[in-house]
Amino acid sequence: MVNRHVIGAHYGLRDWLLQRITAVVMLVYTVGLVALLFLAAHANFEGWKELFACTWVRVFTTVTVIALLLHAWVGVRDIWMDYVKPLGLRLALHVATILWLVGSFVYAVKVVWGV
Repeated sequence: MVNRHVIGAHYGLRDWLLQRITAVVMLVYTVGLVALLFLAAHANFEGWKELFACTWVRVFTTVTVIALLLHAWVGVRDIWMDYVKPLGLRLALHVATILWLVGSFVYAVKVVWGV
């Protein structure tokens, strides 16, 4: 048995799977929303307000926002790790990205749930 020294943090499969799962969640949400647009008899402000008053739509929208943010995190983090070599700059970019994503989540919750 030969011992191999594998370089890296060993999270490639997890990230690959996370990208695929979050992409499927976003795809299902987008297809559903487009279908509602085409099938909606009352596509006006009141109709949208009524639709997003349903708890299941708000929950599914929130889950999709979380999926989008996780998808973005994996992609942007990989860009920083692949192309930014100075450790201090990479760390600063990681922190800035996390703060931006958390802020985006807070704003999305405020918009979707009317908090």
